[in-house]
Amino acid sequence: MDPAVIQAGKSVGSAPETDHFGEQELLQRAQSGDHEAFCLLVSQHQSRLFSSVYRVVGHMEDAQDVVQEAFLNAFLSLRQFKGDSRFFTWIYRIALNVAISHRRKAMSRLNARMRTIDDSQGTVVPLASGAQADADMAIQDDARMIQAALEHLSPDHRAVLVMKDMEDMRYEAMAEVLEIPVGTVRSRLHRARLELRNLLENQDSFRKGGGQT
Repeated sequence: MDPAVIQAGKSVGSAPETDHFGEQELLQRAQSGDHEAFCLLVSQHQSRLFSSVYRVVGHMEDAQDVVQEAFLNAFLSLRQFKGDSRFFTWIYRIALNVAISHRRKAMSRLNARMRTIDDSQGTVVPLASGAQADADMAIQDDARMIQAALEHLSPDHRAVLVMKDMEDMRYEAMAEVLEIPVGTVRSRLHRARLELRNLLENQDSFRKGGGQT
């Protein structure tokens, strides 16, 4: 089933305002197996979901795959949705979990490839050094510098930075999506910001030093 057509590259700041009764009616129809009703629900939220997922995974094609997988997972588990939270919160949680899982797998594959290269050459090539050199060539402005630094963050840290600093979500909403206490959200975000700041400072020093370590 193809529940939605992904509108790549479209960004919105917040979920569209919809009539609660209308959404509830669509939910009831979708939970009864109405594919068209589910597609209508998806269409209300797909742009913001895509924007969020793209910021976590960092690549357009990967974001499209992640969002499609999230929508499919949501459709298959729709009967389990009890209405304890907003539909958007529920499907956002699914999409974020898929994005984090995808990110972890991608990082694991990259590390494995780097180890293979090291073994074949008989030399040790630190992953951070190669990635830093590539980042130094790509960084031409502050936005690209931040994106390069984000690539080095763990999926969990990257997710909270996207949710708070890029989407300006409330701590309570973040806690609901991540299913962790607000205090844990705050501490995780604090650690993520410190890690990002250190990465940016290291990148800046590396650039000013002409690539010399």
